[in-house]
Amino acid sequence: MPTHIQNPVVRLRRRLADGEIAIGAVVMMNSPEMAAHLASQGFDFLWFEMEHGSITREGLRNMILATRGLDITPIARPPVNELWTAKVALDQGSLGIIFPFTSTPGLAQQAVAACKYPPNGLRGSGAYLSQLRWPPAKEYYDFADQNILVVAMVEDRAGLENIEAIAATPGLDVIFIGTSDLSFSLGFRGDQTDPKLAEAVAHIVSVAKRHGKVLGRPAGTAEDIEKYRQQGFQFFMTATELELVTAGAAKLLGPLGRHTSAGPTTPV
Repeated sequence: MPTHIQNPVVRLRRRLADGEIAIGAVVMMNSPEMAAHLASQGFDFLWFEMEHGSITREGLRNMILATRGLDITPIARPPVNELWTAKVALDQGSLGIIFPFTSTPGLAQQAVAACKYPPNGLRGSGAYLSQLRWPPAKEYYDFADQNILVVAMVEDRAGLENIEAIAATPGLDVIFIGTSDLSFSLGFRGDQTDPKLAEAVAHIVSVAKRHGKVLGRPAGTAEDIEKYRQQGFQFFMTATELELVTAGAAKLLGPLGRHTSAGPTTPV
């Protein structure tokens, strides 16, 4: 990428630092065409779903290459919070990692270490492919240490109980509340209306704000985004490509009585 083109993650980080919102679409399947199309629709980032989706290492690489030159930040969610899973996604050119089930301060520290090179962290130095996608080799390592977005998902009872120490972790950029899994962990089977879930979310919000962390959560509609923005959330996971296709089909076929499926829902 030419050096005069600013990297999209720099703009994304600036938006968040200025108190603005960032909106992302979720990519579930290995489709460079879909990734490129979504990247041109006005989203701030693409959430490449490697925990619940069918995305492979090669698929991630091809989709990231398909967004080359577009104003979009590719961010991957690997299946688990491990050094090697983050390394795989970063070395394909991801500009951020979403670490699932970050339930302890140790896992929060591991998430940060996975995204930074020694002596700041534990990332290996073989970023050959990522350097072909982003800045030149001579700049990449310092750039990555300063700009890779580190997102920790708090989505179970243990994470709720440890939120004070998790939120205090240096180098952690975003605390993302996985409201569906948190609901399951608290015994509500995904129900988003239980008052105890709202209390848990409010507690996480309060602690994250006190430690200066950006707050993220799922949001299904523009109205949801505005409501959650008023609560202090800035980083929003929205629809999958499957949900967007379903919504388009419903808009066309619904009035004709031909739409037959509500489709799948976003995994969180």
